Amino acid sequence: MSQPPLLVHSAPFLKGAATTPSIMRDVVAASLVVTLSAFAVFGLSALLVVGATTLGAVLTEYVLGGRRRGSLRDWSALLTGILLGLTLPPGIPLWMALLGGAAAIGLGKAVWGGLGQNLFNPALVGRAFLQAAFPTAITTWSAQGQPALALRASNFAWPLMAAPEVDAITTATPLGLMKFDHEATPLVSLLVGDTAGSLGETSALLLVVCGAWLVVRRAFDWRIPVGIVATVGALSAVVHLAAPASFPTPWFMCLSGGLLFGAVFMATDPVSSPMSPRGTWVFAAGIGVLVVLIRLWGGLPEGVMYAILLMNAATPLLNRALPTRPFGRGGRR
Repeated sequence: MSQPPLLVHSAPFLKGAATTPSIMRDVVAASLVVTLSAFAVFGLSALLVVGATTLGAVLTEYVLGGRRRGSLRDWSALLTGILLGLTLPPGIPLWMALLGGAAAIGLGKAVWGGLGQNLFNPALVGRAFLQAAFPTAITTWSAQGQPALALRASNFAWPLMAAPEVDAITTATPLGLMKFDHEATPLVSLLVGDTAGSLGETSALLLVVCGAWLVVRRAFDWRIPVGIVATVGALSAVVHLAAPASFPTPWFMCLSGGLLFGAVFMATDPVSSPMSPRGTWVFAAGIGVLVVLIRLWGGLPEGVMYAILLMNAATPLLNRALPTRPFGRGGRR
């Protein structure tokens, strides 16, 4: 009786059913739901901005991919473009959005060696580039509730030229109103998305639903969004109780701005976040602390982007200080 051939394989020997493209597709599906919500709140300009950032990201991935044209098949460039677009205001010129998508892939991913090598979240690198290069455009907020097919003239400003007069009413975000005018936004408005802000950050309820679905799909580590929101809620509750007239309530801090969007879609990037459970908790807590510090005592009303990028930089240190426990070995994780 003949013996079967001996097959030799390298570890790992146990593999999950999830793959990089399948995880990316799940997150893309959730981000498209948020994009449709942005279209309902801000009109056609939302789709144009997301389309411009996605085009810039995909084209840059194709050009810099060289012989690895198959790099587009992992869906990461598409996801980066969509997420970047959702962090921008609806009235930003489309050429800036396109440039931001190119910077997200070029500076946030390609220069590090491609997928899996980047230190920082690529979409946030693209937004940080736009924040530094075009601070006025990226902090000019259009009012919500525009007609679905209405377009903003500022979207069509020519590159490197003065922007045309904006034909939409500009307004302040809930965080801006709270920080500079001490005016609180109704809780219902924060939940349903009837507020000004970045395209993807307005509806807290929708972001919670999308995050829960991604947790069920095991698209990311649930500890990260839970740790971020819990830290922000706990710290802001302490500060609010100490001085209720000066600082906002914890539910306002958790539901406003880009906290939930960043916690669900940005901080959970598996490449730029720690690998061990202990490291993940520290990572999430660090983001939460930085968000509260920047929002309450910094010069800007929002600090989610900077908080995540700073903790991305600390991820290698957390991986070394709090490593994962090897399979089969005892001790704490």
